[in-house]
Amino acid sequence: MRKIIIYILCIGLLFSWISCNQKSPDKERQAYDVSLLNKNSDLQLSGQYEALIRLNSEYLKKAAKMKYKEGKALCYLNIAGVNVSAGNYEKAAFFFNKAEKDLINSENAYHRAIFYNDYSLYYSHLKSYDKAIQYNDKAFYYLKQAKKTELNDSLLPRLYINRGIYFAWKGWMGTSLKSFLRGNALENSAYSNCMVAQYYLFTHQLADAGKYISAADEKMLRQKTSDVESLWVYYTMGYYYNEINNTDEAEKELKTALEINIKTRRTYSSHISGVYKSLSEVYKKKNDGNKAYYYLQKYMDEEGRLDRERFITMNKTTDEFILETKKESNWHKSDLPLFMALSIAALTFSGIYVQKIIKHQKAKKRNLKQETDELKSTVYHKKLNEVTELARKNDSSFLMKFKELNPGFINALLVINPDLENSELAFCAMLKLHFSSKEIADYTFVQHKSIQQKKYRIRKRLNIQGDEDIYVFFDNLKE
Repeated sequence: MRKIIIYILCIGLLFSWISCNQKSPDKERQAYDVSLLNKNSDLQLSGQYEALIRLNSEYLKKAAKMKYKEGKALCYLNIAGVNVSAGNYEKAAFFFNKAEKDLINSENAYHRAIFYNDYSLYYSHLKSYDKAIQYNDKAFYYLKQAKKTELNDSLLPRLYINRGIYFAWKGWMGTSLKSFLRGNALENSAYSNCMVAQYYLFTHQLADAGKYISAADEKMLRQKTSDVESLWVYYTMGYYYNEINNTDEAEKELKTALEINIKTRRTYSSHISGVYKSLSEVYKKKNDGNKAYYYLQKYMDEEGRLDRERFITMNKTTDEFILETKKESNWHKSDLPLFMALSIAALTFSGIYVQKIIKHQKAKKRNLKQETDELKSTVYHKKLNEVTELARKNDSSFLMKFKELNPGFINALLVINPDLENSELAFCAMLKLHFSSKEIADYTFVQHKSIQQKKYRIRKRLNIQGDEDIYVFFDNLKE
């Protein structure tokens, strides 16, 4: 009997040892995931790009030693994510492909959920919102299958918030609001409240937007909020204050967002174009045409860069598809008709999609060009009025300010006669502004006869024919 008891105890200990050894790799992998994700998040949100790359390189080696394919995939996803944020979509696609290869046969539902969430964000940056929603659905599907952990709990609200963004851009506002509110109920952070506020701003419900702006601001001050999420809060506050015409507060909050962008070394440059656009609108309301034009130009430059990146990525994807069709050219003949039909359909869809994007971008550029031209005209006429007023006051800075406004005119005069003096250039500038001889005499405190003599000398110095109107000569002077 005693031997039997000892035997049973030994069997029990053996099973216990096997069980512990089965669990330990899982615990080791979970510790790996938590450590990597936390460290990566801290570096990404503070804009420490080089340190982030080094971190993921180290963890790639660890994952290889552990024979942990999902861990390697996590590293690739981290590097893809920071490239998406910076607008390097082609590089991001490369790392997404690497991650997908490591996850293709994985049974780890959580890692698949992360992959599809990150991939949905990638497609939203490319403005392919149907694809983004498709991958967001897959992320939800796999997260529901995953074991319940703290990592799952932190990912779930972000899936809802991202879903809200995609549906808002699609115009499905009811579904969008439900998603935002569900995400905020789960997370209730500065960022989640900020995103609900953005929804209400987007739909012009300013009273509701104000409530969530206040909540976001309060939580940002109370909680530990990353620089990047603070950037979003300040941008949203600036957007809100601009909508309610509190331009001073709007300017202050938007400038703070720009400061954070510099602090994070512009790692999130793809998010900042909206700040530039809002600042342009603020300065238009403040009648500061110079700054309005400056920030509109910054917005256009950033959007232009991102558009170029999007087209490069779309074209590369199409090229890769064509390459795949060539590789499969040795298929059985009976399969070729179906294959060709699918290829043509896919390429046609790709062409239509690209054409749609191009058409949208052209319309956007036309509108922006019109807005830019209007701002340029406003800025020019404002400066022209300032220069004209300096001439009327006989201010010594008149010529310098006129040169800033019309540098080509002064250069053209000096090409004709390099020996022209400043007093003569100033006189020509006043004629360019179409002041009459009497007006010039009054403003410069000389007799009308002296102005006529000056005109005569200028004609000789610039070889202006006697029968040519001096004002017409200056108007037609090629700058």
